[in-house]
Amino acid sequence: MTAEPCGPVPDMDEGADSGARDAIYVGGEAAVVVPIAEYRRLRALERLASPQELEVAEAAAAIEEYREWSAAGRPGAVAHAQARALLLGDPG
Repeated sequence: MTAEPCGPVPDMDEGADSGARDAIYVGGEAAVVVPIAEYRRLRALERLASPQELEVAEAAAAIEEYREWSAAGRPGAVAHAQARALLLGDPG
């Protein structure tokens, strides 16, 4: 697996430091490097969250991803049926 820089990614967390983090491509997906303490904290929050809280967080993440994609000019746009499957988890 290789990692290649792909440029700055806006920091969407209001409580986090301002600026951008450098994203890298790992296995064809954009990723960010975070301190191990932050990673552990996020894992603990995920374990402690209720199923409803996880569902709300996943929906918020999907909306954030959509807004970034839209702001970037909608690169790689997909057909309605495929978008529905991706966003709603609809298998067919």
